[in-house]
Amino acid sequence: MLVAQGIEMLLLECFCNIRIVSDGQSLVDEVRRDPPDVIVSDISMTGMSGLDAMRALRGDGIEVPFVFLTMHADPELAAEAIEGGASAYVLKSSAGEELVRAIFEVLAGRTYVTPTLAARTIRASAHRAHGGQSAARSMPDAALTQKQREILARVAQGLRSKQIAFELGLSVRTVESHKYAIMQEFGVHSTVELVRKAAHAGLIAIDAPP
Repeated sequence: MLVAQGIEMLLLECFCNIRIVSDGQSLVDEVRRDPPDVIVSDISMTGMSGLDAMRALRGDGIEVPFVFLTMHADPELAAEAIEGGASAYVLKSSAGEELVRAIFEVLAGRTYVTPTLAARTIRASAHRAHGGQSAARSMPDAALTQKQREILARVAQGLRSKQIAFELGLSVRTVESHKYAIMQEFGVHSTVELVRKAAHAGLIAIDAPP
């Protein structure tokens, strides 16, 4: 409960109405009674887990965005959460300003995963989607330049723009410009969505997680 109170103090700096519940069933009951704009939930809770709480609410037709704040740095679990309808997956070790950023991303209709976990989550998701087989496929023709494909491949590896710029001998601004153009081409608004869609389109090769 002390953790929840600490999160409440953090969020009250940006949001006006915060409600705290003590377990999964209480979360479901509270949301059914008065749905909020966004839910911040742990995965592990007393009784009903956060994932089960989300499934119960989705079964009721309640589509309030879920932000999972958890200690579980497991890409398979993160992939399961996002595929199940979660909008964000944030590690407690990265909490603080990142949690606030994730909530704002979710409220803007985007998906957010802690950057240190994002690439592995996408790989796990692609692996699950292909029944445990390698998701590598031949690259089809697409309206991307060779440079953009090189940048996209490195984004999928979880590299930041500064690292990509160093590897390719480009400026950070150039990398960001190419990345923005790629996202426009795919009609997405976040790196997670970009890599997931590119993987499904066969534009990048995703290996099974070790």
